Amino acid sequence: MNTELEQVLPAQIEKRSFEIITEELGERVFVPGTEPIVKRCIHTSADFDYAENLVFSEKVVEKALGALRRGASIVTDTQMAKAGINKKKLAQYGGQVYCFMSDEDVAEAARENGTTRAAASMEKAAGLYQEAPGDETPGLIFAIGNAPTALIRLYELIREGRLAPELIIGVPVGFVNVVQSKEMILDLKDTPYIVARGRKGGSNIAACICNALLYMM
Repeated sequence: MNTELEQVLPAQIEKRSFEIITEELGERVFVPGTEPIVKRCIHTSADFDYAENLVFSEKVVEKALGALRRGASIVTDTQMAKAGINKKKLAQYGGQVYCFMSDEDVAEAARENGTTRAAASMEKAAGLYQEAPGDETPGLIFAIGNAPTALIRLYELIREGRLAPELIIGVPVGFVNVVQSKEMILDLKDTPYIVARGRKGGSNIAACICNALLYMM
């Protein structure tokens, strides 16, 4: 067993990691603009399946970057994803990160309506969207890494005409309703999306996709 380790300084670790990822991906060709996102997901997870399972709607990167430049904010379904998003970088363009999961009114609404907090938090986000006057309607990006019920409620709100997201990042992880909820988002015709098809995903993946977009600005 070879116990010799490559000596890499802390500042060089990320750079070297991306070099390794690039080497292992070989000659793979990506949809233009999506390569930095795929590579950052692999970097975050050490899982090369993201080179296969990430699905991008047409011109989604261009649309997402435009929304961020206009000051779009990000709504997440976990405090973990919120913590992982580069809020300082986002604030440079006027956006902020919201997570309503711990809000008392969201917990109360979930109890009253017999839904999950994740679904109720999407309702609260829709309220934020609807209450803004006219041209001040905020651009909202949804980064969902945990709760398929959040994706399902987002789908319903969009179909009801109550919400028009600038982007949905649909990457919940798990086994119950996860695959189905992602496929629902893929059925949306006029909503930009980045979806991790299948069971894989997570709050860390949701955050890293947000950061990949921010680092491309």
